[in-house]
Amino acid sequence: MNSYEKPDFWSRKAFSEGYPARSVYKLQEIDEKFGMLKKGFRVLDLGAAPGSWTTFALRTLDGTGYVTSIDLNPLSKDVKSDFLTFIQGDMYDPEVRSKALSLGPYDSVICDAAPPTTGNRVVDTARSSGLVELAIYYAQEMLKPGGNFVVKIFQGGDQQSFLKSMRGIFTSARGFKPEACRNESFETYLVGINKK
Repeated sequence: MNSYEKPDFWSRKAFSEGYPARSVYKLQEIDEKFGMLKKGFRVLDLGAAPGSWTTFALRTLDGTGYVTSIDLNPLSKDVKSDFLTFIQGDMYDPEVRSKALSLGPYDSVICDAAPPTTGNRVVDTARSSGLVELAIYYAQEMLKPGGNFVVKIFQGGDQQSFLKSMRGIFTSARGFKPEACRNESFETYLVGINKK
């Protein structure tokens, strides 16, 4: 049994606090460090299923803002709110994009999307880079000036060139690996603060 199969501290904590997955603590740490989410914000969550980041955003906004979430897969059945619109579909689909655009502009775009992994690091990293590129496109098109952005990337996946292009869009852009990432995981996050 590898460590991905047995529930670790973070997974147990997530379930006990009513989150669908342990990934919530990555966002919590990013939010504490960079102030991604504030009351009254409109938030776009890309690659949202099963819905931990959406749930965290809704709890943080506490009825004062609005969350739009997109994923190919449905959110967990407990993830619902009057302050949430869920768009089930492909983020590459122009119809999905225009629906997301119509619900914006956003104060924060958050993306924990991961490609279906093959176990081949080169393939997985390339797929991850494709999702990062798409998320940056959404952030560029749909964030308000002053807005913030975070996206997951597999290490080795064009991280430096993405940070370079993000520095053209945001006042500051940097990589950040939250403590809640598994030690053996090669995922990290790119954070863009204050859209120009």
